[in-house]
Amino acid sequence: MSTIPTHVALIMDGNGRWGKSRGLTRSEGHYAGTKAMEDIIDASTEQGIKVLTLYAFSTENWKRPKDEVNYLMSLPIKFFNQKLPEFMRRNIKILISGDVDGLPKKTRNAVERAMRKTKNNTGLIVNFALNYSSRSEILQAIYRVLKDAKENGLAIDDLDEVTFEKYLYTRGLPDPDVVIRSGGEKRVSNFLMWQSSEARLCFVDELFPDFTKELFVKAIIEEKEDTGLSWKECAG
Repeated sequence: MSTIPTHVALIMDGNGRWGKSRGLTRSEGHYAGTKAMEDIIDASTEQGIKVLTLYAFSTENWKRPKDEVNYLMSLPIKFFNQKLPEFMRRNIKILISGDVDGLPKKTRNAVERAMRKTKNNTGLIVNFALNYSSRSEILQAIYRVLKDAKENGLAIDDLDEVTFEKYLYTRGLPDPDVVIRSGGEKRVSNFLMWQSSEARLCFVDELFPDFTKELFVKAIIEEKEDTGLSWKECAG
């Protein structure tokens, strides 16, 4: 027996290393990662997943070389300009988790347009963690709770997990059932730390541009019997 998860979260690690290992630039690796990401979105639809969260850009990524950051900020513009008509046909809804206001204007406009155009779609939700930090998310949630307590009469004594989750970027979404990280690293890197407290963790050696649909399906399906899949480590 196997179970298809409702919400899969994916840390798309290894794009830059993939490019360098092939004598290409890191930016060319990021482009290859975008093509792999499209395959993962396709696979999620095919498997009946309801929510796919993709770690696209962390707040720590601003420390990378300027040329690489500029290229990464251009990718959402190109991606949504190309894919938005297809997402509308396929009933895919786009959400963003992260500090959208901190993005460059053209990037912000592109992602806000994608969210606006797809807001009434009812199929797969693709949630991009963009300019995202889990610690910052939790801190801003606490700030908003305290502000509501002071200005709007929120009763702090009645605060529980259900109420607190309404202040997170992911409000309204189910918690991830499985978190996958490609690229060989075995850490969560400030990603969905509140939301993934009960998630199964899978660490995959393949760099993200080599993370195929087939590997994705193997990672998301929690087998009830030992499959002998030595290519990944899963915990939880």
